[in-house]
Amino acid sequence: MATTTKKNNATKKSSKRSSWVRRAVVIICALIAGVLVFIAYRVFGPNTKAFGDKKYFYIRTGSTYADVLDGLEEQNIVSSRNSFDFTARRLGYPTRVKAGRYQIKWGMSNFEIVKLLRSGKQAPVQLVITKLRTKNDFVRKISANLEADSTALRILMQDDIYLRQFGLDTNTVMCAIVPNTYEYYWNTSAEAAFEKLEKEREHFWNTERRTKAKQLGLSINQVTVLASIVEEETNKNDEKPLISSVYLNRYRKGMRLQADPTVKFALQDFGLKRIREAHTLFDSPYNTYQYPGLPPGPICTPSVKTLDAVLNTPDTDYMYFCARSDFSGYHAFAATYKEHLANAHKYQAALNQAGY
Repeated sequence: MATTTKKNNATKKSSKRSSWVRRAVVIICALIAGVLVFIAYRVFGPNTKAFGDKKYFYIRTGSTYADVLDGLEEQNIVSSRNSFDFTARRLGYPTRVKAGRYQIKWGMSNFEIVKLLRSGKQAPVQLVITKLRTKNDFVRKISANLEADSTALRILMQDDIYLRQFGLDTNTVMCAIVPNTYEYYWNTSAEAAFEKLEKEREHFWNTERRTKAKQLGLSINQVTVLASIVEEETNKNDEKPLISSVYLNRYRKGMRLQADPTVKFALQDFGLKRIREAHTLFDSPYNTYQYPGLPPGPICTPSVKTLDAVLNTPDTDYMYFCARSDFSGYHAFAATYKEHLANAHKYQAALNQAGY
């Protein structure tokens, strides 16, 4: 009897011990599962701050991993720096930092962000270039949208030796820019940014356009310079060829072009509404009231439509034009000075009546 009781007590103790072990195993497994869930959430759970549908994260050339961590905070990308760091280190990102502009979408996980940054797959910049007037306008446009160093770009545009390989100089350098939409990677250098534009220019000036320029007796740079004047004279595409014909006729006769937009450019005063005699006396090679022929460089970057308008200049006997007195934006053309004076008097009278 005593032996049986001892056996029963031993069985109960063994059962309790087994039950405790099972509970301990369950608790440990639960803890491990909790830790795994926590780690998984840190890696695969969302870790972006609240922003719109997408945001761009910029990593400058030469940045270290520490710079990236600081940037993620400063640019308000991630909610938790520590969780990102935890994931990044386990995926080997600290030694694979790549400069660029990366599109971060709201709700992305640390894993997704690290994978994107490590891949170097940038979101390209769509750079829209329309009318620019000066080199500084161009430098500001590039430096506002790309990492390219503004100082390096200015130096490049003042380097005749560098520009010579493209058939350009410091006066004609803006001829390299054909207004269009260009796709760049954000971390493009100043030199690469300029050379991409030059390649697009070479593509634009195909055999057909070069032939038309030759038939006009102009180089492609001279076409661009003439087109820049036409661009500033009117926004009416249908009369651009006629305005081009006036200036081309004057140019061929050796007359001074006397183009008002060149005076504005020479003065660097693009807000002038009315060119007066005092303005035309300003001494500058860009002032076509003072110097014969075309200016040494373009006074803006003419549109493709304007370039093609010049290339398709019709044969006319027009030597003069002035704005119409109806303020329609169109111009009255004349073959003789007498006819031009009559048109000009009408316009001057309209200006005076309007109080300009």
